[in-house]
Amino acid sequence: MSNPELFLTLLVHLALTALPLIATALVAARLGVRSVPILLAIGMAATGVLALVAFWAYYGGRTLGETVSYLILFGSVALVAGALHGGRIEKGLLKQLAVPLGLWALGAAFLVFFGFLFGGSDESIKVAASRFSGPLPADNLLPAYLTEWFYEYGSSGHPLFPPDWLASDRPPLQVGYLLGQKPFEVFDEEANYQVAAVVLQQLWIVGLWALLLAARVGKVTRGLILVTVLVSDLGLLNGFFVWPKLLPAAILLAAAALTITPLWEEMRRSRWGAVLIGLLLAVAMMGHGSSVFGLIPLAVLAAWRGLPSWRWIGIAALVGLVVMAPWSAYQKYGEPPGNRLLKWSLAGVPEIDDRGTVETLVDSYREVGIGGAIHNKGQNYVTMLGGGPAWEALERADGALRSGDLEGAVREVRLIYFFNLFPALGLLLVAPFAMLLARSRGRARPQDWSFALTCWAVVGIGCLAWGLLAFGDLASRTVLHVSSYLLPILAFAGAVAGLRAVFPRFAVYYAALAATLMFALYVPYLEPPPPPVETAFSLSAALLAALALAGFGALAFSAPGPPGPPEPARFDPDEGETQRALSHSA
Repeated sequence: MSNPELFLTLLVHLALTALPLIATALVAARLGVRSVPILLAIGMAATGVLALVAFWAYYGGRTLGETVSYLILFGSVALVAGALHGGRIEKGLLKQLAVPLGLWALGAAFLVFFGFLFGGSDESIKVAASRFSGPLPADNLLPAYLTEWFYEYGSSGHPLFPPDWLASDRPPLQVGYLLGQKPFEVFDEEANYQVAAVVLQQLWIVGLWALLLAARVGKVTRGLILVTVLVSDLGLLNGFFVWPKLLPAAILLAAAALTITPLWEEMRRSRWGAVLIGLLLAVAMMGHGSSVFGLIPLAVLAAWRGLPSWRWIGIAALVGLVVMAPWSAYQKYGEPPGNRLLKWSLAGVPEIDDRGTVETLVDSYREVGIGGAIHNKGQNYVTMLGGGPAWEALERADGALRSGDLEGAVREVRLIYFFNLFPALGLLLVAPFAMLLARSRGRARPQDWSFALTCWAVVGIGCLAWGLLAFGDLASRTVLHVSSYLLPILAFAGAVAGLRAVFPRFAVYYAALAATLMFALYVPYLEPPPPPVETAFSLSAALLAALALAGFGALAFSAPGPPGPPEPARFDPDEGETQRALSHSA
């Protein structure tokens, strides 16, 4: 598949994914909503709900499914045209909404061409499983397999992904998105799937932008955070190896924009706020069950900031139940038992048996006893912090460097980033320590400091819940990819914002260095698949990736925040030098 064909495929799926988001956001704006983060959250919730509608439509049959696909497409176009008719939405608001969509499109383009920097688009699934680490298991193939199955057969028969995975073992959000776009495929089927799924994973950009705007962090801080996450191990590997991990994190980021920022005061007092937040949290759970480890800290912090009424809680719970009930029924009656991942993560039992979840939990904890359970929980936190295997990998990397084996060292470092939450921050791991040392120092950016503390609070509460709930034996330990990716994204955001709050000028150079080293770590293709897969460096792909990355950075750093109340005047001696440094770098 040529790069022009990849580019056209990318444009198609960007349009198909964006249209429902744009349509619902513009309709909400036409009805009087003017907050960009809220509009983006509405759009994100709408796209997720429509993806689930598409899934159940195709489950009913291809004719019904394709009808829904066309209704979503043409209905979105009609809503966009109707909302824009008459010019009743301010141009300034439209420009603000265009910024995150532009960042998302540029981020997706960068990752597609950077992922295929050495070709191989005709064998996309194999290349994605080995491009940045690996070879990884076939988890990126599972959504493609289920998409094809439900598109062809609907509810007829029972899909079984080799060797023994049921369709009910994993929630259907990503499959629903892909089914909704299935009738509009262009060119190669496998590359089409890869590009469409990359576009979906990159929605984290829209969710994070909503959060950063709602938290009112500084413009430079916002740009640093976005670029840092984009070129991190988390963004590169999980954006291109398209298992459904970053997509639900994107939805949770939109929920975070409404719950852990000043917007919560408005949200918790309105019924429509309850509906919106209930939708976002339920859709995230329909993306991946690990979203619960992101949902818990968001709920705790929201409650701490101010409890909503019982009626509000009831509305949100009812909305969530309506969204999730069909899938729960399918798990119980359509493809029982549907609890394999629960038993694996919470009870350490990957094997298939006839026991229920509660029974398995009781049996597992009874078997290890109190002492064994405490040891397992301790190992969970050791794993998050990078002890044990991560430390051994670091020693192997050091040995490889001393012997001149740079490739071996890179492999080991990539493994550390892939498996361990806090070491995945790389050089930015210094940020929380810098914040502690400088906590009494005068802070030029109190909003960045407040946002950093909030991010670390979410990460801390999420890790506490994750470590306690995960069983913690060798089969179910807290390696990074079995948690919600909301936690590492907010760890990156908290690290950058915290450094900017206490050492503004140093933070710019240090975050830029950290991002550059992380990016360089993933340029090489160390373990390409064997022939007949062809992998050769593509200069055109490199140029396209570079242009997309440059455009992403330029837009991320130049886009202004939303208008708001004036802040007290304060002198920042670093601001002028920081801006001059950025201009010089550009």
